[in-house]
Amino acid sequence: MGMFYHYDLEDSEVFVFDDFLINQIKEGVKIQSHHNEDLKVVLSEHFKNRPIAYISNRVMSYAVDPLVYKETEKIPNLVAMAIIPKTEAMRKNAEYERQFFGKPYEIFDNLSEAIAWVHKLITNENEKIKLTKSN
Repeated sequence: MGMFYHYDLEDSEVFVFDDFLINQIKEGVKIQSHHNEDLKVVLSEHFKNRPIAYISNRVMSYAVDPLVYKETEKIPNLVAMAIIPKTEAMRKNAEYERQFFGKPYEIFDNLSEAIAWVHKLITNENEKIKLTKSN
Protein backbone atom coordinates (compact mmCIF):
# COMPACT_ATOMS: atom_id res chain seq x y z
CA MET A 1 0.00 0.00 0.00
CA GLY A 2 1.37 3.38 -0.99
CA MET A 3 0.53 6.88 0.07
CA PHE A 4 -2.95 7.70 1.32
CA TYR A 5 -4.99 10.89 1.47
CA HIS A 6 -7.37 12.04 4.19
CA TYR A 7 -10.37 14.32 3.74
CA ASP A 8 -12.31 15.66 6.71
CA LEU A 9 -15.59 16.59 5.03
CA GLU A 10 -18.65 18.07 6.66
CA ASP A 11 -20.45 14.73 6.96
CA SER A 12 -17.63 12.19 6.82
CA GLU A 13 -13.96 11.35 6.92
CA VAL A 14 -12.58 9.82 3.74
CA PHE A 15 -9.32 7.87 3.54
CA VAL A 16 -8.14 7.35 -0.05
CA PHE A 17 -5.72 4.51 -0.84
CA ASP A 18 -4.38 3.13 -4.13
CA ASP A 19 -7.37 0.95 -5.09
CA PHE A 20 -10.10 1.86 -2.64
CA LEU A 21 -11.41 4.43 -0.25
CA ILE A 22 -12.71 4.11 3.28
CA ASN A 23 -15.53 6.42 4.28
CA GLN A 24 -16.54 6.96 7.90
CA ILE A 25 -19.80 8.89 8.11
CA LYS A 26 -20.14 11.17 11.12
CA GLU A 27 -22.67 10.70 13.93
CA GLY A 28 -26.29 11.60 13.15
CA VAL A 29 -25.85 12.28 9.42
CA LYS A 30 -28.55 11.27 6.94
CA ILE A 31 -26.95 10.10 3.67
CA GLN A 32 -28.90 11.43 0.70
CA SER A 33 -28.32 11.86 -3.01
CA HIS A 34 -26.22 15.04 -2.67
CA HIS A 35 -23.56 12.99 -0.87
CA ASN A 36 -22.87 11.25 -4.20
CA GLU A 37 -21.54 14.56 -5.52
CA ASP A 38 -18.91 14.67 -2.75
CA LEU A 39 -17.97 11.10 -3.60
CA LYS A 40 -17.66 11.89 -7.31
CA VAL A 41 -15.28 14.79 -6.56
CA VAL A 42 -12.96 12.51 -4.56
CA LEU A 43 -13.17 9.77 -7.19
CA SER A 44 -12.37 12.12 -10.06
CA GLU A 45 -9.40 13.50 -8.13
CA HIS A 46 -7.83 10.11 -7.34
CA PHE A 47 -9.37 7.41 -9.53
CA LYS A 48 -10.11 8.92 -12.93
CA ASN A 49 -10.72 6.02 -15.33
CA ARG A 50 -9.49 3.43 -12.81
CA PRO A 51 -11.61 0.87 -10.96
CA ILE A 52 -12.34 1.72 -7.34
CA ALA A 53 -14.02 0.01 -4.41
CA TYR A 54 -15.83 1.82 -1.60
CA ILE A 55 -15.52 0.64 2.00
CA SER A 56 -18.00 2.01 4.52
CA ASN A 57 -16.57 1.71 8.02
CA ARG A 58 -19.73 2.21 10.05
CA VAL A 59 -18.43 3.20 13.45
CA MET A 60 -21.00 5.95 14.07
CA SER A 61 -24.78 5.90 14.06
CA TYR A 62 -26.31 7.50 10.97
CA ALA A 63 -29.11 6.95 8.45
CA VAL A 64 -28.93 6.08 4.76
CA ASP A 65 -31.67 6.77 2.24
CA PRO A 66 -31.37 3.45 0.38
CA LEU A 67 -32.36 5.10 -2.91
CA VAL A 68 -28.94 6.78 -2.85
CA TYR A 69 -27.50 3.43 -3.95
CA LYS A 70 -29.34 3.64 -7.29
CA GLU A 71 -27.35 6.80 -8.08
CA THR A 72 -24.12 5.50 -6.56
CA GLU A 73 -24.12 2.38 -8.73
CA LYS A 74 -24.14 4.62 -11.83
CA ILE A 75 -20.59 5.78 -11.07
CA PRO A 76 -18.83 3.87 -13.86
CA ASN A 77 -15.51 3.08 -12.19
CA LEU A 78 -17.05 2.16 -8.82
CA VAL A 79 -16.97 -1.63 -9.00
CA ALA A 80 -17.91 -2.72 -5.47
CA MET A 81 -18.97 -1.72 -2.00
CA ALA A 82 -17.96 -3.26 1.32
CA ILE A 83 -19.76 -2.47 4.57
CA ILE A 84 -18.32 -2.97 8.05
CA PRO A 85 -21.12 -2.54 10.59
CA LYS A 86 -20.27 -1.95 14.24
CA THR A 87 -23.54 -3.30 15.68
CA GLU A 88 -26.11 -5.94 14.82
CA ALA A 89 -28.65 -3.19 14.02
CA MET A 90 -26.16 -1.64 11.58
CA ARG A 91 -25.67 -5.08 10.01
CA LYS A 92 -29.42 -5.50 9.51
CA ASN A 93 -29.59 -2.05 7.87
CA ALA A 94 -26.69 -2.96 5.58
CA GLU A 95 -28.42 -6.22 4.62
CA TYR A 96 -31.58 -4.27 3.73
CA GLU A 97 -29.60 -1.68 1.75
CA ARG A 98 -27.88 -4.43 -0.28
CA GLN A 99 -30.98 -4.87 -2.46
CA PHE A 100 -30.65 -1.29 -3.77
CA PHE A 101 -27.08 -1.65 -5.09
CA GLY A 102 -26.63 -3.61 -8.33
CA LYS A 103 -22.88 -4.20 -8.11
CA PRO A 104 -20.86 -6.45 -5.77
CA TYR A 105 -21.78 -5.57 -2.18
CA GLU A 106 -20.57 -7.48 0.85
CA ILE A 107 -20.76 -7.09 4.61
CA PHE A 108 -17.69 -7.82 6.74
CA ASP A 109 -16.85 -8.13 10.42
CA ASN A 110 -13.61 -6.16 10.15
CA LEU A 111 -11.59 -3.84 7.96
CA SER A 112 -8.93 -6.44 7.10
CA GLU A 113 -11.49 -8.79 5.54
CA ALA A 114 -13.07 -5.93 3.58
CA ILE A 115 -9.71 -4.74 2.24
CA ALA A 116 -8.73 -8.27 1.17
CA TRP A 117 -12.03 -8.65 -0.69
CA VAL A 118 -11.77 -5.29 -2.50
CA HIS A 119 -8.13 -5.95 -3.44
CA LYS A 120 -9.20 -9.23 -5.07
CA LEU A 121 -12.02 -7.52 -6.98
CA ILE A 122 -9.85 -4.61 -8.13
CA THR A 123 -7.12 -7.02 -9.28
CA ASN A 124 -9.73 -8.91 -11.32
CA GLU A 125 -11.07 -5.67 -12.80
CA ASN A 126 -7.57 -4.53 -13.75
CA GLU A 127 -6.93 -7.90 -15.45
CA LYS A 128 -10.16 -7.50 -17.46
CA ILE A 129 -9.05 -4.03 -18.54
CA LYS A 130 -5.64 -5.35 -19.64
CA LEU A 131 -7.27 -8.12 -21.66
CA THR A 132 -9.65 -5.66 -23.30
CA LYS A 133 -6.82 -3.31 -24.24
CA SER A 134 -4.69 -6.11 -25.69
CA ASN A 135 -7.51 -7.35 -27.98
